Amino acid sequence: MPHQKNFLLNRLEPALLARIVPHLSVVELGHSDVLAETHERIEKVYFPHSGIISCVVELAGGGAIESGMIGNDGEFGASQALDDKVSLNHVVTQVGGVASVISSDRIREVADELPAFRGLLVKYEQFFLAQVQQTAACNAVHNIPARMCKWLLRMNDLVGDELPLTQEFLAQMIGVRRTSVTDVAGELQKAGMIKYSRGRIRILDLEQIKAWACECHEDVRSHHRRIFSSNE
Repeated sequence: MPHQKNFLLNRLEPALLARIVPHLSVVELGHSDVLAETHERIEKVYFPHSGIISCVVELAGGGAIESGMIGNDGEFGASQALDDKVSLNHVVTQVGGVASVISSDRIREVADELPAFRGLLVKYEQFFLAQVQQTAACNAVHNIPARMCKWLLRMNDLVGDELPLTQEFLAQMIGVRRTSVTDVAGELQKAGMIKYSRGRIRILDLEQIKAWACECHEDVRSHHRRIFSSNE
């Protein structure tokens, strides 16, 4: 069943998933597809099978920074849909992929009928909040090479070692100028850790990237393990 390529949907008991499947459809998400705008009402909830969704905080002066990254380990839009709220961020597909989609109205009905499904969505919201908090601390304290390596590790977890990633977007992800990203990318490439050309980064030495990265990536993974250690 294609929907089980998403961690959360795969975690459901087969009987529960079978009750949700009639309300799900599978869609292709292209690079840079906008899924929501800041203060826009959420109409659809996405459960990625592949690719990466980015939640981006836009600043009045024209800058922006990524606050959270969603892959096949999560979903976008459920917490907002359940409370009939709007998106707090600009949400865009950073890496194209495939996702299961359900309407916001329908997910509210299903979550009311199936407490186990609602509980799973609440657990993911806990994890995502932990990721956002870790990102805020990381951006405030850690240097640019450590932060860049952290994001490369997170992206590697979600899509592998071939990353369709421009320097502009990478700069936005870690909240620095493009020139800083260019300098650090050159440093990583010179050290044999990555190969960068024409908007693509290939990870060559994952262990060395882990050595350069700050502790935040492993802390986020630890949060995920702890929150989903049981299927209550």
